Parts: sequence; structure tokens; C-alpha cells
Amino acid sequence: MKNQKLGLLLLEIFGVVLFLLFLSPIFLLVINSAKSSAEILASPLSWPASFGQLWTNAVTIWNNPSIKYPSSFFASTIITVISLVTITLFSALAAWGLVRYRSKLSTVVFFIFVASMVIPFQVVMYPLVTWFKILSDAITNPLFGVSLLRTYPGIIFAYTGFGMSLSVFMFHGFIKGVPLEIEEAAELDGCNKMQTFFYVVLPILKPIYVTILILNGIWIWNDFLLPLLLLGKGNAIQTLPIAVSNFAGSFTKQWDMILTSTLLIMLPVIILFLIAQKHIMKGMVDGAIKS
Repeated sequence: MKNQKLGLLLLEIFGVVLFLLFLSPIFLLVINSAKSSAEILASPLSWPASFGQLWTNAVTIWNNPSIKYPSSFFASTIITVISLVTITLFSALAAWGLVRYRSKLSTVVFFIFVASMVIPFQVVMYPLVTWFKILSDAITNPLFGVSLLRTYPGIIFAYTGFGMSLSVFMFHGFIKGVPLEIEEAAELDGCNKMQTFFYVVLPILKPIYVTILILNGIWIWNDFLLPLLLLGKGNAIQTLPIAVSNFAGSFTKQWDMILTSTLLIMLPVIILFLIAQKHIMKGMVDGAIKS
């Protein structure tokens, strides 16, 4: 009995140590966001003299004409929201079709989705930009007038493609646990396939839907490399991570601006995560078990 209590005590201590370890970067980010760049370089671990400096830094960032933080915030919001809509809608439809219409082909397609999750992004970076350039040259004409480089459609199209694999995998595992009889009853009541999906299946997918929204939302909101490749620096459309990188030059780095802007970027994601954490945990557990 004493050994059991000692083991639990050690586990609790280990958990507290891990909690403090993972919390320490956020703590350092917050206290250094309330300092000037000189204070950060002089003493990064010290407590700030006043947290009023945090507000001053935030106002400076927001009004900086070279960074264009408001327009970057707007661009990140547009890209994230539309990408999440397309990823979740198309992946839910794809997973539903793969589960309900079983065949050798559907099994192969599902395993292709799963296999694509293990391909490192760095492997497809150059081919991605090359093919986007080829496609842009092919479709940019008076009829379409759309380019895939340095535009909203291009970056959203890329995020939709990269986000589909994990989303299809998670939706697939969850849908397998949805009784087929519910859909059959809806069809007997006069629903066609699309009505059955949107009115019957989709509401049942709420827990896993929220989970996929959060996971993909955090990735898209914080991503730097893909927007840098497809949008570039100095473009009229730039996301928040690219805007933050403008504070770091070749010879000087504005650490107060970098850290404060990073904190501002984190806040929407943290708030959204706290609101939806119940659905996230339930969706991840249910999707994993039913896979």
C-alpha cells in the first residue's frame, strides 16, 4: 500500500514538473512581451518593470505601416476560415463515401490518404511550387483570370490538399461507429444521399468535426513555410507569421516586437482551444478507438 502511494506521489511530481516545463516558454513569452528590446537582451528572465509596456508594444505593432498587421490579420483569418470549411466538408464527404461504399478501390484510396500523412512537406516543396507555376500559367487567361501563386485561391487550394489526409483518416474512424440504420431510415423518409449526409450524418459528426477544425486551424494559423512559398514576402497578401518575420532583419532583430506579435497571434487559438477542448478530447478518443 505504501509503495502504491509512493508511486502515485512520484507520478504527480513528475506531472507537475512536466507541466512547468511546457508552461515555461509561454511564461517567458508573456514577461518579455512587456519589456523593451534592450531590457530583453539585458535580462530575459527578469520580471518586467510594468506590464503597461505590453500594451505599448501591441499598439506599435498594430500601427506599424511596414508590417501592415491589420491586413495580415485579415488575410490569416480569410485563409484559415475558408481552408477549414473546404477541408472539413470535402474530407467528411470523402470519408463517408469510403465507409459506406466499400470496395477494393475504396480501400486503396483510404490507404493512399493514410500513407500521404507520413510524407514530409520538405519532400514536396519544390514540386509543389513548380506545379503551381505550371497550373497558374495554364489557367491564367481571360476566361479564368485566376493564378495559384500569390493569391487566396492558391494558398487555400494547397491547405485543402495537405489537410485532407489526416481529416479523412479521423472522419473515417468516427463514421464507422455511426449506425447505418439511421441513414436508411432517413432515406425511407424521402431523403436523397446529400440530404442524408447534411441533415443526418453531419450533426452526428460534431465532436470529431470540432477536433479537426481545431487541429487544422492551429496548423494553418501558425504556418510559415507554405505561405512563404506560395505568397512570398512583400506581397499584398501576407499572413501573420510572415508579418512577424519582418521584425527580424539580417543585422537587427526587434525582440520586443517579435515576442509581442507572437503573443497576439497565439491568443485567438488559445481562446478557441479553451472553448472547444471538451469536443476535442471526445473527438480524438472516439476517432482513435473506432479506427
